Amino acid sequence: MSRHGPRGGARRRRRRHRHHHAGAGLPGGGGGAAREARAPVPVNDSQGAERPSTESDHALAVRVATETGELLVRLRQDLLERGTSSWELESAGDSLAHELIVERLGEARPGDAVLSEEGADDRSRLGAERVWIVDPLDGTNEYGSPPRSDWAVHVALVEAGRPVAGAVALPAVGVTLGTEPAPELPAAEDGRPRVVASRWHPSAAAQVVAGGLNAHLLGLGSAGAKAMAVVMGQADVYAHSGGQYEWDNCAPVAVAAAAGLHCSRIDGSELVYNNPNVYLPDFLICRAELAERCLELLAEALRRGHSYQRRSWYDDDW
Repeated sequence: MSRHGPRGGARRRRRRHRHHHAGAGLPGGGGGAAREARAPVPVNDSQGAERPSTESDHALAVRVATETGELLVRLRQDLLERGTSSWELESAGDSLAHELIVERLGEARPGDAVLSEEGADDRSRLGAERVWIVDPLDGTNEYGSPPRSDWAVHVALVEAGRPVAGAVALPAVGVTLGTEPAPELPAAEDGRPRVVASRWHPSAAAQVVAGGLNAHLLGLGSAGAKAMAVVMGQADVYAHSGGQYEWDNCAPVAVAAAAGLHCSRIDGSELVYNNPNVYLPDFLICRAELAERCLELLAEALRRGHSYQRRSWYDDDW
């Protein structure tokens, strides 16, 4: 996910949300930088070898997120050495990461559907029992701004609208967190709570919660990096409103829930995925002991006439 709308002021996502069946052929193309990078930034052949069908969905999510992250780290280094522009680096990263994820999921789960930020949306996913929801490169702007490390790779499996397995890789720091084994949540720190938010424009929900808790407001880039900061004990609350899509938070929610964190919409309702409209504008991820107070603060702001809503970054015709 990037901080802007289409380049030059609108959201950078220049393509619509896309969907593939795992096992379908890889989409051709990618920018010139992406095509040129394929030879000098190879994927280890041993990583692409067939895995036994006994590999769990949890292990598959971790493997695919980790391998994709490793590819992105190599790509970033290689293209920076060539003097590639930030825009070309971001475009190449988006394209190659998407292709690798679709390929790996197709090898391991050929009957599953895949909803990716970078692929074409086939509505047959709505009738699929198993849908992988992925963000091949979350935090595109951070990725294109070395040495920033707050970008991520998201891979999650959804069944009946609920995430059942997932992983978030933080490749620049060499960390991947998955749903099994679940991350061990560190003990809460003494002192003021810490609310993590966009480093550009903290959302209204984040500001409401931070103010009500008298919390420190911490700025980070990608949604995955922010959510994993809570999982790793570097923050206590991630409250967001206005401007995300299912791929931005599905895998982070899967991992956070596995770690024992509270995960919901900001009105306390359940997060549901693989919807016809994949715009999912708000959520709350926080330590369980803070959930009730956070939800009270958010509800009270609504009663006072506060609005958390914002139009999606582009008009949709779903």
